[in-house]
Amino acid sequence: MIRKFPSIIKNKGPAVIAILVIIGLWELICVTGWVPRYMLPTPGDVLMSLISDWSLLWENAEVTLQEAIYGLLIGIGIGFVFAVLMDMFDTLYRALYPVMVLSQTIPTVAIAPLLVLWFGYEMKPKIILVVIASFFPIAVGLLDGFKSADPDSVNLLRSMGAGKLKIFRYLKAPSALPSFFSGLRIATAYSVVTAVISEWLGGFSGLGVYMTRVKKAYAFDKMFAVIIIISVVSLLLMAVVSILERVCLPYRHLDDAEKES
Repeated sequence: MIRKFPSIIKNKGPAVIAILVIIGLWELICVTGWVPRYMLPTPGDVLMSLISDWSLLWENAEVTLQEAIYGLLIGIGIGFVFAVLMDMFDTLYRALYPVMVLSQTIPTVAIAPLLVLWFGYEMKPKIILVVIASFFPIAVGLLDGFKSADPDSVNLLRSMGAGKLKIFRYLKAPSALPSFFSGLRIATAYSVVTAVISEWLGGFSGLGVYMTRVKKAYAFDKMFAVIIIISVVSLLLMAVVSILERVCLPYRHLDDAEKES
């Protein structure tokens, strides 16, 4: 652990310094009065809001986190099915891929009101919107990974009598894992933000609903507190993805471990 400490400082130090500089500039702007305090609260005011409203913030964060995780898991499943089918059947690829791309060109704020009208103000429309936003990077990542499999290895397995299922299991699936985790990072970041946006347009609880309420009261310190919670939740989910990647693909991090040692 002592040997790793200098490496941790080297890797994480610049980011920590950058964050501290931003907070310092933020405090300076507020203290000098360049921006009125009622428009831009100080970091201290935001911290006090986090502490005083923690129970309410956490209660709403749990709802948003559930929507994000449920939608992300369903999006992973749908993205996997789409990627496998499009890889196996070229006709499906030509038919479905343009539709998938088209689904991502529609703004989230345009779909959310319709989903609320169709499915009500509970979790269901939020989860559906997260699924729409998250399945695309999963499907594209997996599809690129499947297609990146070495053609010579594919031909070798075919010459040995392997069918599509065995080629997929022993070659294409392992080769797609790096691309899958790249897409999963993007989908994880989208999931939380999409859940919050969907809550802006209707709901009973969640960070988006809480933000809408405090916005009407011009409580900017509470709005900044929500933004911090959203950022922290997103970073924690992405950290979980990184841990899963290290477990599933330990060979990709051998060089980093050797450098740290």
